Parts: sequence; structure tokens; C-alpha cells
Amino acid sequence: MRDLAPKDRLIAALDVPALDEARSLCRQLAGHVGLAKVGLELFVAEGARAVRVAQDAGLPVFLDLKLHDIPNTVEGAARSAARLGIRMLTVHAAGGRKMIGAARAGLESAAGERPLLLAVTVLTSLAPADLAAQSIDGSVEEHVVRLARLAVEAGADGLVCSPHEVAAIRAALGAAPVLVVPGIRPAGSAPGDQARAATPRAALDAGADYLVVGRPLREAADPAQAARRIAEEIG
Repeated sequence: MRDLAPKDRLIAALDVPALDEARSLCRQLAGHVGLAKVGLELFVAEGARAVRVAQDAGLPVFLDLKLHDIPNTVEGAARSAARLGIRMLTVHAAGGRKMIGAARAGLESAAGERPLLLAVTVLTSLAPADLAAQSIDGSVEEHVVRLARLAVEAGADGLVCSPHEVAAIRAALGAAPVLVVPGIRPAGSAPGDQARAATPRAALDAGADYLVVGRPLREAADPAQAARRIAEEIG
């Protein structure tokens, strides 16, 4: 994984409301990114068809549903997700050890290659004041590391975190966990609703494995060219 080509580290976020938009974006980005992320907006609208659209374009799928429920429900949902032939699946680390372990069991019980299980630590839209409002003590970084350690011990293969916590997770947990990092904004891009963002190069230098890029690709006049520029920056 550490030897991935720059373009294969890019995950294009298909955060669009309809299948036709997702299909167009996948066709433009095929060969220029490593995976496509199917998140809640598209999956709720189109279901498994959204996964197949990306796969038909030759893009493996990162299914970002952030499962968070009682262990039995999450185990069944993870099993169903694995049957779609996805490459990665997310759960919320805040769901706890039993829930994360149940998700791992669900993925292992499905036939075929097991998808990677990734635990979401703290959403990149949250700032320190948001954690304080939830009565969470300490800094964002400290809370992320606590959740990261819990998740990996419970069976997660990796983590989803902002660029700002990558170095701290590497220091605490070493090179083994796969780190998938959203909140990526090429130099000159607007941050949007990302409270903890960074450039692609900075995230990789800190120790990220994969970079999730959404609006800088979706809103580009030429998404393929935008992807090539990011790959050149991190290469």
C-alpha cells in the first residue's frame, strides 16, 4: 500500500444526488483516480445501483455509510455491504468495541475478498468548540487518538481522520493502520464546510495513505485534469 502510484491514492467522492451525475463523473475520472466514494446522499437515492455505476467504470468502491447502530444491526449491514463487492466500508468509531467487532464479523462472513473496515474518528466538519459542546474533554487530536486506538484494537483495518490528526495517529499506532483522509483542498481551493483541511501534499507527508477529494474534482471544468494535477502535486 505504501508503494501506490499517486493517482491510486486518490478517492473521488461521488457526493451527488443522482445516478446520471455519478455515472458522468466516474467516466471522466476512470484511470485518473484509484477509487470512488459512494456516500449517504447517493446511496440513499440510488442504493446498490450507485455502487455498480462506479464498478462498471472500472473504479473500486469505498462505501462511506458510517454505520452506527447496535452490534447486531451493524453486523448484518456490513455483511450486506460486503456482498456488493466493495473495497472499503466505514463505521463510526464512537459506536464502541462491540459494534466495530460486529462489523468486522459481518464482513468476514460474506463470500469473496473481505473489504477493509475503516472507523471514522471525528468528522472533518467539527471544530474544538463542537466537541466541547458535547462535553468531550481534551483536544480534537487527543479524542481522535483515543477513538483510533479503540477502533484498531476492536478489529478495524484503518481509520478516517482529518489531515490534522494523521501524524498523531501514526505516532500512537505506527504504520499498520490504513489512513483515509478527507478534508483535502488543493492550494487555492475554498475550504467549504471542512473545519480541519489541508493540501494533498501536506496530508501525505504526515502519513496518509488515501486522500478523499470531492468538490475540487466535482466542480472542476475538467475533473480528469484536476485529478491529474493533484496526482502531480503528491507525486
